Amino acid sequence: MRADLLSRVLSLLPERSDRPELTGFYGMLRDYPERGGKGIRSELLLASARAHGARPDAAPAPGTPWDAALWLATGLEMFQNWVLIHDDIEDDSEERRGRPALHRLHGVPLAINAGDALHAYMWAAVHRSGVPGGMQAFLDMIHRTAEGQHLDLCWVEGRRWDLREEDYLQMVRLKTAYYTVVVPLQLGALAAGAQPHAGFHAAGLALGAAFQIRDDVLNLNGDPVKYGKEIGGDLLEGKRTLIVLRWLAHAPQDQREVFLKQMHLDRPAKDPAVIAQIHGWLLESGSVTHAQATADALAREGLTLLEEALTGVPDQAAAQALLGVIQELATRDA
Repeated sequence: MRADLLSRVLSLLPERSDRPELTGFYGMLRDYPERGGKGIRSELLLASARAHGARPDAAPAPGTPWDAALWLATGLEMFQNWVLIHDDIEDDSEERRGRPALHRLHGVPLAINAGDALHAYMWAAVHRSGVPGGMQAFLDMIHRTAEGQHLDLCWVEGRRWDLREEDYLQMVRLKTAYYTVVVPLQLGALAAGAQPHAGFHAAGLALGAAFQIRDDVLNLNGDPVKYGKEIGGDLLEGKRTLIVLRWLAHAPQDQREVFLKQMHLDRPAKDPAVIAQIHGWLLESGSVTHAQATADALAREGLTLLEEALTGVPDQAAAQALLGVIQELATRDA
């Protein structure tokens, strides 16, 4: 996360109290933001604001388009962090950004409460932006993200593997694409006082799906230091990914039986040695290559649509930089 955004995040969060319990609570609120993070979504929002005419300023005056963009980006970072706290609990994750997940450090009830509080502080940042349409864009983002998360969790809870690749794509368009691409593009335009192009929607859905598929690939073969999450964690959590669904459709029957037996167990009951064996099967199959090819095709489609949508924005140099940010997002190695 950019230093100026982290400063704004922390400026909204309390730090100390006469009661040590509350000082500890405030530390929990600051924990995930202070761990850093790539700030991908906020950078995309700011790139969109520049393309639409907002002029960057190291010390923007309150009420200027760039100040508004920074507050919306601050809200987006706070959204990302409270969602991650809850997501880590729902997925029973072990770590986040190279350290134990918040619920591993403090327990589930306290972590849920900290996530709820960050959600409330997020709205303070949106309010500070003063951008017409900003609140509605955040509401739409939260609704769509929650719908996608619900699909994902339902499939895990129901131990369902009778899914098609299109089911997965529908889920990630909701869960990932809106808050990763669609809404950051729209918020950047709104901060600059422009009407977001209707094409941002289709472009963002394609690019967001590409981003998530690339993340799934990295979860199997990424660099643990760069990736910041446990490699193979998706298997332990029983995640439905394009890679696994493709593999299941072509895997030998004996491998399918081993896989499904493990996936019908809760995470603590899974056998690490067998999970490692399954991990190897996935890497050896053509499923990872298929998933990456799908991500590449979606990225090309989304970039073409986005380039069309950015035709006519005030700052064409910034528009090209925005396309570069998107290209890097869809093809990143961490």
